[in-house]
Amino acid sequence: MAKLTVNDLDLKNQRVFMRVDYNVPMEEKDGKMVINDTTRIKETLPTLKLLISNGAKVILAAHLGRPKGTKEPSMSLAPVAVKLSEMVGQPVAFVDDCIGEKVEKAVAELKAGGILLLENVRYYNEEEANDPAFAEKLAKLADVYVNDAFGAAHRAHASTEGIARVVAKSGGKCAAGLLMERELKFLGDELENPARPFVVILGGSKVSDKIKVIDRLLEKADSILIGGAMAYTFKLAHGVKTGKSLIEPDHKGTALAAEEKAKTRKVNFQLPTDTIIATPVDSGKLNKKGKPVYDLTNIRTISGDIPDDAEGFSIGPETSANYAKIIAGAKTILWNGPMGMFEDARFAEGTNAVARAVVEATQKNGAKSIIGGGDSVKALNKAGLGDKVTFMSTGGGASLEFLEGQELPGVAALSNK
Repeated sequence: MAKLTVNDLDLKNQRVFMRVDYNVPMEEKDGKMVINDTTRIKETLPTLKLLISNGAKVILAAHLGRPKGTKEPSMSLAPVAVKLSEMVGQPVAFVDDCIGEKVEKAVAELKAGGILLLENVRYYNEEEANDPAFAEKLAKLADVYVNDAFGAAHRAHASTEGIARVVAKSGGKCAAGLLMERELKFLGDELENPARPFVVILGGSKVSDKIKVIDRLLEKADSILIGGAMAYTFKLAHGVKTGKSLIEPDHKGTALAAEEKAKTRKVNFQLPTDTIIATPVDSGKLNKKGKPVYDLTNIRTISGDIPDDAEGFSIGPETSANYAKIIAGAKTILWNGPMGMFEDARFAEGTNAVARAVVEATQKNGAKSIIGGGDSVKALNKAGLGDKVTFMSTGGGASLEFLEGQELPGVAALSNK
C-alpha cells in the first residue's frame, strides 16, 4: 500500500521530527572524531531542503554505533551537526540529549526553516527496547513524523516505530522522506514487474544469509549469477573440493534445492567456472581482536578443485567474462553482494569487472540497475562508479529483509495514502 510522503504534507511552522540514518563511519584524528564518508548525510539533503523551503521546524534524530545505553563520547553526533551545517548551507543547532527539558527548550526556540540535531538516541537503552514511555517523550517534540532512515527501518525501535504510533494516535501525520520514498520505489515497485531480461547478481559470504532472497527472486529472475564465498557452498554440494574456503556444510541441501527450483522455473542459474585462490600462511602476528594474521601467498586462478591448503577469494576472469555477457543483455539488474574480497586489490578484479558490466548496461543499453545496499555499494564507490547506476540503496540489513519480502516495522508504521 502506498505510504504518505513529505510531498503530501502541509509543513509550514510544523515541528517535524525526522528520523535519519547518520550512522556514519568515523575515526579519531588529533583527538577529534572525523567523518570518513558523508554519503548517508548527503542522501537526506533533498528531504531537508524541502522541509526548510516549506517553513518546517526540523528536529533530526539518529543513532551512531552501539553505545549500549551509555553516553560514549566517541559516538556523539556533535561532529555530524558541524558537517551537516556545511553541507546544507545553514546553521544546525545541536543539543547533547534527545529527551527532557533541555531538548524541549531547544525545540521551542526553533524558527521556521531551522534545524536541530538531537544527540544519539542509542545513549538510552529504551530506544532499542522500543520503550513506550521513551517513544512518548520523543513524540512530545513532534507535530509531524518523517522517516528518511531506510537503513534503520527494519528495526522496531522507539525512534523508528514507537514514536510513529504515538504521533498517529494523537492525530499527527507520519510520512516517508524522499530517500525512503525512493528506496520503496526501486527495491519494491520497480522489482514487482521488472523489464526483462531481469538479471540478479548475488554475492557475499553465506548462502544462509541470502537463501530467502534467492528463493523469492527465483520467482521473478531470468538469470541469477552467484559469486562471493557463498559460491563455495554450492561447489561443495556438487562434490567439488573447497580447501580452506568459507563454506556452510549444513547448507549443501539448501544450495541444491535452490538450483532445482531454478531448473523447474527455467531460470539461468550460474555458478563460477574459475576461482582466484591463495595459500594462507600464518604470519605470527595478531590483529586488534587478537586473532592470527595470515599472509596470502601463491595467488593463482584455477578451475575445479581447490587444494587443501588454499582458499578461494574471488571469481576468476572466465567467470567475470561470462557474467558480463549475461549482464550486457539485461533490462533490469539487481546486485546484492560482492564477487570476492574486493577490499584487497589482488582479489578485486572480479567484483570490478561485474561493476563495469552493470554500468555499461545502464549507460549504453538503458538498463535499470539497482544496487541492494551494503558491500555492493562500497565496491561501486571504491571503483569510482557509484554515480553511474540507476539507484544505490542506503540499507544493508534493511535492503536484504525488504528484498526477502518482509514487512519493515519502520515502513509499516507510516500513514497510508
